[in-house]
Amino acid sequence: MTRPTTTSLTALAATAVLAGAGCAQQFNEAAPSGAAYDQSPAFENQTRAPELQSGVELTQTVVAEGLEHPWGLDQLPDGSWLVTERPGRMRIVTAEGQVGEPIAGLPEVDNRGQGGLHDVSVADDFAETRRVWWTYAEPRGDGKNATAVATGTLSEDGTTMQNVERIFQQQPAWASTKHFGARIVHDGEGHIFVGLGERSDPEPRQYAQDPQSTLGKIVRIDATTGEPAGAGVEGALPEIWSMGHRNIQAAEMGPNGQLWVAEHGPKGGDELNLIEPGVNYGWPEVSYGTDYDGSQQGVEEMEGMQQPVYYWDPSPAISGMTFYDGEMFPDWQGQALIGALKSEELIRLDIQDGRVTGEDRHLQGVGRVRDVEVAQDGALMLITDHDNGQMIRITPEGAGDA
Repeated sequence: MTRPTTTSLTALAATAVLAGAGCAQQFNEAAPSGAAYDQSPAFENQTRAPELQSGVELTQTVVAEGLEHPWGLDQLPDGSWLVTERPGRMRIVTAEGQVGEPIAGLPEVDNRGQGGLHDVSVADDFAETRRVWWTYAEPRGDGKNATAVATGTLSEDGTTMQNVERIFQQQPAWASTKHFGARIVHDGEGHIFVGLGERSDPEPRQYAQDPQSTLGKIVRIDATTGEPAGAGVEGALPEIWSMGHRNIQAAEMGPNGQLWVAEHGPKGGDELNLIEPGVNYGWPEVSYGTDYDGSQQGVEEMEGMQQPVYYWDPSPAISGMTFYDGEMFPDWQGQALIGALKSEELIRLDIQDGRVTGEDRHLQGVGRVRDVEVAQDGALMLITDHDNGQMIRITPEGAGDA
């Protein structure tokens, strides 16, 4: 693998931002996929919220490249990053862009289709414990697979994952190569939330409404042992926190300590959901999306099922989310930043009292943004999901490079 050096794209980035300013203001103009079914939002600003003013021009600096379909990243205390590659590798990338060799000791993954090695999360006390969590598509035999969660400790030299233990297995396994979900969020109380896909096909997607399955669910488990710590829903598996999800591709704790997730809809209908324990979010019975064959997918509303806080139609194919809490972008403080795969950009949402009040789009054409994180110095770090995937540092124009 090529060992890239840091490449400055300051001039190119400034040009790209200026050139993209016009198309950035057109994201609410495309016809929605659901228009044929007279779909309408349930409340004001549930979709196509007013366009925010960008307020800042952005500089892109490629920190590293040559990554094969990177999927998740998290920063280590020394400023370097743990990055996963979907084929099954985890690497350390230094702040200067040096890409390390694959870390040994990880379990086998099923990397067909959308499967492979997915999210990664570093313990807050990593400097003392060196503990790491990750999600992956686990092969279960006979072509079946499902999402699993493992934890381990990274060796002092950063070359090997030690004391590896699988602490969660999604059930049932299914012969599918799609919709693994797989984002990890810590609750600050010794548990992790895991967002799980419903495996896409018409038969397994029905399990999203089955309280005795973990397809299409968010689960909460003990971060060390995997013991169930769900919402205590009567008749449900003890790890289930919420249900009725399609394919969770983004998840993060908001500024007020509330869990937010974003998930893919079918053709249209990507959703942003504020998660409450024990709540049913509707899939596949309720959706603002259209099935891929052009038919209507479910209904817009149903009693007992929660509406999304926000939905997109057409779908940008969201992936990865963070809430900004740094110093480089003071006007963005507390706002949600969400990657987009299909539309190849960064989405910014202003959220007030649990409702979206405005949306903006940035970095049009940057690539398939798979994940986004806030770096220790307040810059943004993106990874792009390509054969030759990149880590890209985003700063305000004129801020300089670290």
